[in-house]
Amino acid sequence: MKAEETEPESKFGDPRKFDPSFKGPIHNRSCTDVLCCILFILALMGYFAVGILAWSQGDPKKVIYPTDSRGQFCGQQFTSLEKKPLLFYFNILKCASPLVLLELQCPTTQICVEKCPDRFLTLVKAKLNTQNWQYYSQFCKQDVDLTKSAPELLRDKACPAMIFPSKAFTRRCLPALETKKDGVVVIGNETSFTVGNNTNVNTTDLLEASKKSNIVMEARQVFMRIFEDYTQSWHWILLGLAVAMVLSLLFIVLLRFLAGVMVWVMIIMVLLVIAYGIFHCYMQYVQFQGQPGADVSITDLGLQTDFSVYLQLQQTWLAFMIILCIVEVIIILLLIFLRKRLQIAIALIKEASRAVGHVMSSLFYPLLTFALLALVIAYWAITAVFLSTSNTAVYKVFNNSECEFSRQTCDPQTFNISNISSVCPDAECMFAFYGGETFYHRFLILFQFYNLFLFFWCVNFVVALGNVTLAGAFASYYWAFKKPEDIPAFPVFSSFGRALRYHTGSLAFGSLILAIVQVIRVVLEYLDHKLKGAENRFAKFLLSCLKCCFWCLEKCIRFINRNAYIMVAIYGKNFCTSAKDAFFLLMRNIIRVAVLDKVTDFLLFLGKLLIVGIVGIGSFFFFSGRIKAVEEAAPSLNYYWVPILTVVFGAYVIAHGFFSVYAMCVDTLFLCFCEDLERNDGSTERPYLMSPELHDILSVSKVTAVEERKEGEEEELALQENGEVQLKQQESLKQENEEETPLMQETVLKQEVMLTQEVPLRQEVVLTQEITLTREVPLNQETAGLQVTTQKEEAELMLTQDEVRVKEEKKEERGVELVMPGPQNTVQQNGIHEDDVQEAVESREEEQQEPEEPKPLENGPQESETPLTPQNE
Repeated sequence: MKAEETEPESKFGDPRKFDPSFKGPIHNRSCTDVLCCILFILALMGYFAVGILAWSQGDPKKVIYPTDSRGQFCGQQFTSLEKKPLLFYFNILKCASPLVLLELQCPTTQICVEKCPDRFLTLVKAKLNTQNWQYYSQFCKQDVDLTKSAPELLRDKACPAMIFPSKAFTRRCLPALETKKDGVVVIGNETSFTVGNNTNVNTTDLLEASKKSNIVMEARQVFMRIFEDYTQSWHWILLGLAVAMVLSLLFIVLLRFLAGVMVWVMIIMVLLVIAYGIFHCYMQYVQFQGQPGADVSITDLGLQTDFSVYLQLQQTWLAFMIILCIVEVIIILLLIFLRKRLQIAIALIKEASRAVGHVMSSLFYPLLTFALLALVIAYWAITAVFLSTSNTAVYKVFNNSECEFSRQTCDPQTFNISNISSVCPDAECMFAFYGGETFYHRFLILFQFYNLFLFFWCVNFVVALGNVTLAGAFASYYWAFKKPEDIPAFPVFSSFGRALRYHTGSLAFGSLILAIVQVIRVVLEYLDHKLKGAENRFAKFLLSCLKCCFWCLEKCIRFINRNAYIMVAIYGKNFCTSAKDAFFLLMRNIIRVAVLDKVTDFLLFLGKLLIVGIVGIGSFFFFSGRIKAVEEAAPSLNYYWVPILTVVFGAYVIAHGFFSVYAMCVDTLFLCFCEDLERNDGSTERPYLMSPELHDILSVSKVTAVEERKEGEEEELALQENGEVQLKQQESLKQENEEETPLMQETVLKQEVMLTQEVPLRQEVVLTQEITLTREVPLNQETAGLQVTTQKEEAELMLTQDEVRVKEEKKEERGVELVMPGPQNTVQQNGIHEDDVQEAVESREEEQQEPEEPKPLENGPQESETPLTPQNE
């Protein structure tokens, strides 16, 4: 048994030894993981260099504004096109060309206009009327001779052949197509138009061209509409995030004073919020019943960039309702099955709230984390935008007929005097896209990758800094002998200074490992996106397995890092040593870890869910215009789900930041508790530093863990407890037999039992009686063997061979006759003197007080002797 007990200690390290000088986080420490610190500083310097290079080469206006055929931005401020924010296509029909899919550019002239045309006109008809020509000329190129004839203008491609009613869609003029009830596509109640040279244009062709043009727009400028929504609603988004911050802070403060009540309020509120979501989805589902087009399935609709279209379908709300029902059921089942552990987790949160009360500055540390994360995210986003827009304008040759120079790069300044225009008369040198062939442009993708990698590294570093800071502060609280007298004056500030001064390298090391795994996951997601159209099932299966493995690896690394940071904050060792010590400490207390693991995290997650639900529902009603009181204040948006999702995501991040204070406090208290149990024993010389409440909490957790063992282990435990009870009963029977006066025995068995304490017998009889005595109370098979062996050893200790001979001689002198029992014999007793009984009792008491070492017996019970078994009266 001892070998088995010491094996886990050698396998998972030796427990902490008592150290009277240890009083919490060590102050005399040195720098750790210096090499990683230097590497991190060099990486940051390179990150700044990439940012400066991107800012010098990039131009975000390329993303915001549409670009005409000359590469100019429509609507750009402080330019000649400032009042012309819309892009107009000369011949929208050319957008239906397959060239669109190759070059992502319509092979037609594009100019910037002030507004889209609202009437149908041809160039020939417009020339016949001065008023029409004045209106028509605004859709021609600038700096052209408008006095030329219509054929000359068409030859020079100075004006479009026709214009028709159009609408501005994402800053582009597209045909204002309408569909009648019979499915006929019309433009201004017309199905076809006649252009110059008696060319007939069908509205169906225009519809197809518009779709192709829309593909171009979605491929190159899909982000623009979302960007416009952000520009219209950014102040409301900030207001929603501020509300989430206030709610989170208020909830944390209330949790400090009303921990138990707030946890149950949180659980009930989460269930009610999800229940309301189910009710709302059901009402929307019923509302769309019978409406035309609402019964279209999501698969038939396909992928749409306008997600508001999906909200007009019954199937969408049915899917939402089913998902919320599943979430509600899962939460209820978890609450039912974890009800015992929930009580322990709630008590642990109460203890954490007591620690937070002594370290109140920890509640405001998430604000610093938010500021640092916002700085990192802003730097990454700005650098990414500048990198993506740092290409130069590329012009290519576009033509209608066959040409050997087709799709080759060209210079618009010298194109008209080059031989390309003479070989291909209908060719044009037009803006195609932004790119470049320089050294910088060739390695632009590597700069983007470096930007992403440093983003993950910096984010994880900021999170690690927060973990070490809070862990050091709460460890100072725990190891204070007198609370709050022995707690440092500024525990959070002191811990923050120690983390930056001594452990920047350790923080960089842990965050680097996590960043590498995260970048690998991003690469796998990119490969998965590329392989969606492939038919190689094995490659897809392998990729899915890799994604799952790296997801699990990231979770494990996060868990190891979190506990390693706690040990770094307490002992000041390097990252690897701290990770090993934390892991071994948890393995030595695996029972408590199994009970408390993720239960407190689950309760805190419900708190985050409550904050997100409240803010999300409020933002949904506001941005969708369903609150009549503030309907006019709500911004006009392309997609109202854009600010809603932004607020929901931001609210979760904010709530996670505030609740992480409690989560870190619980984890720190747990590790300190395990250390306290190994260092101290609760005596006066080595008292526990834990509070009695915390000791009771984790003691209850151990009992709970024992109760939740397998059924076989429970039965074994019950049998052992029954055996102990039976042993106690047997001892009480012995004491009663010693106090009672011996009586006449009716059977041979009772005589032998009482004579073992009153009259010394021969060696064989005594041993047989002691063995028989152990069988008075029937025990289980496992405990019975142990009890017989134990009492047999006691008999050998108490009666030696010499004492038996002396007592036999005394017995013969007094004339007491004893007959050995046999299968058919009876014992006859001619009288027992009280002096003999008293002498036997006193002799037995002396032997119990001064036991002699057992001597080997020469003669034991013979095999021929009949075993004696107790008989019940």
